Amino acid sequence: MEGVGIVREVDKLGRVVLPAELREKLDIESGEPLKIFIDETEGEIILQKFQLACVFCDEAEDVIRFKGKIVCKACLNKILEK
Repeated sequence: MEGVGIVREVDKLGRVVLPAELREKLDIESGEPLKIFIDETEGEIILQKFQLACVFCDEAEDVIRFKGKIVCKACLNKILEK
């Protein structure tokens, strides 16, 4: 993975500030959720934009919460047809 060359310190609460240039480049808005992964073999922390997706087909468009799960309207309609 190629780095951008920006170094940030972790504060006493474990927070890291993402530079504005990086947020703008990746279109990350304030308050937007991010998924955090670790790659133990490489010793890396990976941040990824979080997007709600259907539990059945992984579609991210036109999703709703149904009985505590994220479901797209197409899959919900299939469920309700049965």
